[in-house]
Amino acid sequence: MSKAPEGAPSTVILVIAAGRRLQAQMEDRLVGIGLSVRLFSALGHLSRDADLSYSDLARRAGVTSQSMRATVLLLEEMGAVERNLQGQGHRARLELTDEGRALLASAQSLVSELDAEFLADADEDLKGTLEEACRRALGGSFPVQPQ
Repeated sequence: MSKAPEGAPSTVILVIAAGRRLQAQMEDRLVGIGLSVRLFSALGHLSRDADLSYSDLARRAGVTSQSMRATVLLLEEMGAVERNLQGQGHRARLELTDEGRALLASAQSLVSELDAEFLADADEDLKGTLEEACRRALGGSFPVQPQ
């Protein structure tokens, strides 16, 4: 394994700094359509699996169940998610409404624009290498984006 030249910044530090900058840019864009990264994330997870519990959603987002309950309540108040009761003794399904699907599509479009800007000067090899390095760093645990 090669060592970075003396005085060169750590790759980990560079990735963290880039991630923070990209998250701030993403938050700035999402706020324009009434979302945050957390709300966008919850919509994405629910679009793939309406049977997720609050605990499941919270684990995926790295927050507490109570925090995720507040997130889902906000999405319900926005008209993006509705709780469909399956009957006594069964947990409610959290399903995206038409408004929720439209918000998710708008958010995905904004993220695609940010992707394109971030990778504008990268060739296909570099894009693939960057994606593979990020997936390896995450241990393959990061889900694919909803279609």
